[in-house]
Amino acid sequence: MDFAKLMAEVNDFVWGPIMLAFLVGTGIFLTIRLKFLPWRNLPYAIKMILSKKSDAQGDISPFQSLMTALSATVGTGNIVGVSTAMVLGGPGALVWMWISAAFGLSTKYGESVLAVKYRKTNSVGEMAGGPMYAMKYGFGNKVIGRGLAALFAFFAVCASFGIGNMTQANSISSSFNAALGLDTTVIGVILTLCCLAVLVRGIRSIGAVSSVVVPAMAAFYFVVSVIVIVANAAALPAGIAEIFRMAFAPEAVAGGVGGSIIASMLSAMRWGVARGVFSNEAGLGSAPIAAAAAKTDHASRQGYVNMTGTFFDTMIICALTGLVIASSGMLGTIDPATGKAVSGANLTILAFSTVFGEAAKYIVSIALALFAFSTILGWEYYGEKALEYLVSKRSVLMGYRVLFSLIAFVGATQTLDFVWNFSDTMNGLMAIPNLLCLLVLNKDIAHECFEYQELVVEKEKKGEEVNLSHLSPTI
Repeated sequence: MDFAKLMAEVNDFVWGPIMLAFLVGTGIFLTIRLKFLPWRNLPYAIKMILSKKSDAQGDISPFQSLMTALSATVGTGNIVGVSTAMVLGGPGALVWMWISAAFGLSTKYGESVLAVKYRKTNSVGEMAGGPMYAMKYGFGNKVIGRGLAALFAFFAVCASFGIGNMTQANSISSSFNAALGLDTTVIGVILTLCCLAVLVRGIRSIGAVSSVVVPAMAAFYFVVSVIVIVANAAALPAGIAEIFRMAFAPEAVAGGVGGSIIASMLSAMRWGVARGVFSNEAGLGSAPIAAAAAKTDHASRQGYVNMTGTFFDTMIICALTGLVIASSGMLGTIDPATGKAVSGANLTILAFSTVFGEAAKYIVSIALALFAFSTILGWEYYGEKALEYLVSKRSVLMGYRVLFSLIAFVGATQTLDFVWNFSDTMNGLMAIPNLLCLLVLNKDIAHECFEYQELVVEKEKKGEEVNLSHLSPTI
């Protein structure tokens, strides 16, 4: 059997209905278990992003931790994933992306809380944490805990080279090659040098760069997207109405903003949830690795901060892409060369071109490059920490940083169709032990949540001073 075809079939199984139900179901369970506090405290969580806990344990500020996590989640999924979901699942897929993200808030909160609670200090004084440490130290059955932890770490290392590196590098080189005609080898060399300059210095360097690049790229994309939405404002009400109509249509429908797109509620749900999870990574267990590095006085505080990553990623940036496409009238456009509906980055470019014309390809290329490069930085840290759990030698970890940077060159210069399915599969396999961990340790998450609500949130809302120096955010 063809290897690429086999990987595609395995990937379809891993990301099938059972996995999607497991992901969303865990989010629903945690939302109810935590008495909807992640939803109720979202404004508080956003306010906490810029809080400084310089005297607390950790390597980087809460803001830098969030930006590192966002650097990995805000990527090609926000541009390519949204347009693909709206073609394959209809415009209603956007609604299901939002629904999955709403419950993903609780999932992201819970996994980040566990990451801080069970983090450890490594041999060079840096924080090491994430689902693998929560499984190892939190499970009552140590054999199961260590086994699941090793599996998660292995899958995370594999995913870091694929979904976190080669596919992102390929997106950068492809977009610049198409828009500017730059040679992929030149792009690969530049990208590798940029990676080496940032990655060899570790998490503090990644955090510092991410805290500049992520807000800048988000602001750039926000501005150009709003310009398109405002310019096409006359078509926006009909576009939004079609989005919600097709999200809950029991039978296949088409028309209006959907153009030639035909989709049912089930297909909208499937593609919306799948691409939403791919974009914000809630439940995969990756973002908590960055949360564990934050300076914080309570696990729940950083849980709330990192939780906002799902809000910004899916409910803001993905929503912008969706509304740009919905208001442009380009959804359902048929490519004469293939006879199929235009999808992916090409659809996003078509949507932006309704306002920016030929400049649209440059705008989308720049956005894709920034989004993808930031993803490479964030995923290097995830992969390194997962590898550190398996092999603690510093020389191996430094070698990983260099190898990871060199692999970016391979991704930028080669067409690796099977890599996407392989890395997407590894990403999905990460979620299985992580979701089991969340369910098994749900009492720990609830304890941290309710304790923090009583000791901090309620008092801070009243304007009272709160001092948690007597508490330790780690075990």
